Formats: sequence, C-alpha cells, structure tokens
Amino acid sequence: MSDTAALLALNNAAVPAVNALDETEWQTLVSAGKLYVAPGDSGLLLTLPSGIDYASLNYRWFSERYSNFVYVDRIVVAPHARGQGVARQLYAEAISDSRANGRTAFLAEVNTDPPNPASLAFHDAMGFRRLEERHNEASGKTVMMFAFDLTAADEAGAAKGAP
Repeated sequence: MSDTAALLALNNAAVPAVNALDETEWQTLVSAGKLYVAPGDSGLLLTLPSGIDYASLNYRWFSERYSNFVYVDRIVVAPHARGQGVARQLYAEAISDSRANGRTAFLAEVNTDPPNPASLAFHDAMGFRRLEERHNEASGKTVMMFAFDLTAADEAGAAKGAP
C-alpha cells in the first residue's frame, strides 16, 4: 500500500516540473482521477478523465478540443529511480487502462519554460504528437501540449517502443 504523505512529498519535491499541492488539493485530485504508483513509491502518475470540473487552464484547453480523453495531470519519478523505465511503466499501464475504457486520446503538457527537456524527450520518444506551445501569464509558465491517439496503432510510437 502506498504512503499518501510520501507521494505528496514526492510531488512537491518535483516543483517546478509539477505544481505544489497541499493535502486537500492532493486528495481532491486523487479522488477525481486515477493514481498509478510505481513499486516502492518511486514514482507516480495521476490521470484525470474528460468531463470533470477542473479549473486547470491546460485541462480546459484539451476539453475544448477533445471529448473522450485521459489527461496526465502529473508524472513524477523519484531522483534515485530516474532512467530505470519507471515513467514508461506508469504510462504503459495508464494507456492500457485508457484504451480498455474506450478513451480515444491520452493528453499531457510539458513545461518548456521553465524547461523540462527530459520530459519533452520522453514524450517525443513515446510517440506523442506535439500540438501547440502555450504561455500562461498567471503562472509565468510555457508548456507544450501533447496528444497520443488511442484509437489506432501508432506506427511511429510502436517503432519507438510506445505502449
């Protein structure tokens, strides 16, 4: 069983790659979505389904363009576990679940300012398609919007080892 306090601490240690959360915000997000946890709490992936009331500008941007999706709200891998396939394993499980539940798109955004080159490279390698770069004046962050089509075999993604 995962330690929710440890997972919240893992999340908050990853700022600015993800937003910091307090315990109430964490519990609200986890109850609205699905939390995937790597062995030993070495990583986490939190996804949210389409159609929920969520104030995130990025989630709303996707909601205006897609109707049946799963949104990656956050992915965090502990520093000691990076480069060991943890993120790939978490994404594979979430993508498989999303397909099994009839979702058509798996969506995410990655910071470009402040830069997160490892995550950009990861999403490119997984076969995600870059959609648009967006700047949020309120947060000061710029993100690249990504989509992975769940409805068809993605030749490029399959060649790159995508699930």
